[in-house]
Amino acid sequence: AALERELAERLGQVGPDDLEQQMEVLRHFKHAHALRVAATEVTGAVPLMVVSDRLTELAEVILGATLELAWRQLTARHGAPGSPGAPGSQRPGRGTRRRAAGFAIIAYGKLGGIELSHGSDLDLVFLHSGRGEDPYTAGPHPLDNGVFFARLAQRIVHLLTAHTPAGILYEVDTRLRPSGASGLPVTSLEAFAEYQREAAWTWEHQALVRARPVAGDPGIGRRFLEVRREVLCRERDPRVLRREVIEMRARMRRELGSREPGLFDLKQDAGGIADIEFMVQYGVLAWARRESDLLAYPDNVRLLETLARVGVLPPEDAAFLADAYRSYRAAVHRLALQQQPAVVDEREFAAEREGVLRVWRRRLEDDTNADLCDPSGGGTV
Repeated sequence: AALERELAERLGQVGPDDLEQQMEVLRHFKHAHALRVAATEVTGAVPLMVVSDRLTELAEVILGATLELAWRQLTARHGAPGSPGAPGSQRPGRGTRRRAAGFAIIAYGKLGGIELSHGSDLDLVFLHSGRGEDPYTAGPHPLDNGVFFARLAQRIVHLLTAHTPAGILYEVDTRLRPSGASGLPVTSLEAFAEYQREAAWTWEHQALVRARPVAGDPGIGRRFLEVRREVLCRERDPRVLRREVIEMRARMRRELGSREPGLFDLKQDAGGIADIEFMVQYGVLAWARRESDLLAYPDNVRLLETLARVGVLPPEDAAFLADAYRSYRAAVHRLALQQQPAVVDEREFAAEREGVLRVWRRRLEDDTNADLCDPSGGGTV
């Protein structure tokens, strides 16, 4: 709340039509606060998880302000989507009293998982509630509501990624939207739900594990979480699920892993961060139908703790994976502050890497582990 108030005060000192200066204010605000967080991390004043919490909060505040700016620009010319002349707020999120079509930003990946690092991209999906009471906006230059929301999403991405004298705010990746890069920039909640039920790949359901609403209409956010719950709790064939998770991870290792001998990509190589994330996601998809506590958190460390608490993962495996995950992420943060890629000498983290691979083989690749293949049997993953 304090960050939100501070940014609102700074933006309030700029003319409402001075977009260039508003963009500079956003960038200076982000850089100043990110630098403060980095200073606390370098000095060891706060632990890694708190660093990620603060970077995540900063990104959420900036996203909220960016949505407000983009909404205000478009509604000034085209009016708000929904019922013409309806009373109430023109804002896209909190406090909206008019019965209108709404809009929300859904975060995936590191932002969704509350695990943001320095320099992390933002994985975003944009949703709207539909056409509203009226299919057109209520303004001097009306637009079809669908066109309005598409332009709103494009404007948000532009405000975040445009290069100015103060740099950019964030790189943005929207490829996790339905149908990926070939899909529409913004999707109705109904179409999103249908896609997740009927057309999404298993890896897209894995991505939902770390997805959550971060800005915009809270009603859409709540409905998104209902869709997320439904999809993550669907009945699955454990053997098919396991095969698809293993195949996707193998493909990622081939395509994204380190190609130079003697190096270890902390994120993508075998035994690294992605292996831990995939094991967590497998556990959620296989067991959320029976263990609803697995839906409570989007971050890997708390999900590992939950997998152990509900008896899905042995406590010693969960503790080891959580420790390895924190160690890897600390190294990624350190390298990011030095503007270096997340690659180290392969001799570093040798014990962690081998341990992660050992758990991976035992829990995912060992065909003799009958409990893994049959969650209904009450065994461990």
